[in-house]
Amino acid sequence: MADNNSNNVALDWNDTIENDGQEFIILPEGDYNFVVSNFERGRFPGSAKMQASNKATLTLQVETEEGVASIRTDLILNRMLEWRISAFFRAIGRKKHGEKLVMNWNNLVGAKGRAHFKPRKYTDRDGNEKQANDVERFYDYDEKNFPASNSAFGETIPMSNGQIPF
Repeated sequence: MADNNSNNVALDWNDTIENDGQEFIILPEGDYNFVVSNFERGRFPGSAKMQASNKATLTLQVETEEGVASIRTDLILNRMLEWRISAFFRAIGRKKHGEKLVMNWNNLVGAKGRAHFKPRKYTDRDGNEKQANDVERFYDYDEKNFPASNSAFGETIPMSNGQIPF
């Protein structure tokens, strides 16, 4: 799978570097617009309750005052979790409630939607308590959440009458 990150460029041994990265942003629980920034195909190995299945690992980006929060979430392609896959495709406006859809995973990067995010505490391998952002639920797509903008997060583009925003 090709990496969709434009920063995925090899450095030479003597290249100049400047990007210090950013701190991991924990979102306060709430509803946020997101943009799909990456999609990876993977495999869920199975468990006592669910057989091994394909999975889609999505990276969702949420713009905040502190910077852009990146949230990874898995969609396991199993009939037991079909409702969650449907909710995701409804959230990005690719499916209507009650209709059938052939899932198209090839053009997800750049899709925008809205979801309820909630922080979750966990303990890492070294015994340190950490936090992560989880998608609690996806909301059906509503154009009102995404005014004409130069950012999928909702920043408005100044336009004169009759201009098309692309």
